[in-house]
Amino acid sequence: MIDHVSLAVSDLERAVPFYERTFAALGISRLVTRPAMVGFGKSYPEVWINLRSGMQRLAPDNGVHVCLRARSTAEVDAFHAAALAAGATSESAPSLRPHDRVRYYAAFIIDPDGNRIEAVTFPDE
Repeated sequence: MIDHVSLAVSDLERAVPFYERTFAALGISRLVTRPAMVGFGKSYPEVWINLRSGMQRLAPDNGVHVCLRARSTAEVDAFHAAALAAGATSESAPSLRPHDRVRYYAAFIIDPDGNRIEAVTFPDE
């Protein structure tokens, strides 16, 4: 249903290495580089990082929430660890989240600009 999403960042030189490290844990890499944007994906740029040079860090109750599918709980764990090592803050550590309709395993991070990124998988057990 959704072809791609874009995340606004205030500093592309800081954001690109951050996302390269964070997304690598999910098998996502840089595919396209343009002067003010970079596209990441597995075979097609599904997540774009767009420079907004005048942007201020997003307030905690604002901003975007993007969720990326992981293949396993290990990938979710690796995503969270890589993001923290690259400078993110943890909004929620990796854990199993049982809900009324679905049971899933996820982690949530906040990037240096305040964007919220989640990695999720749906374990069989």
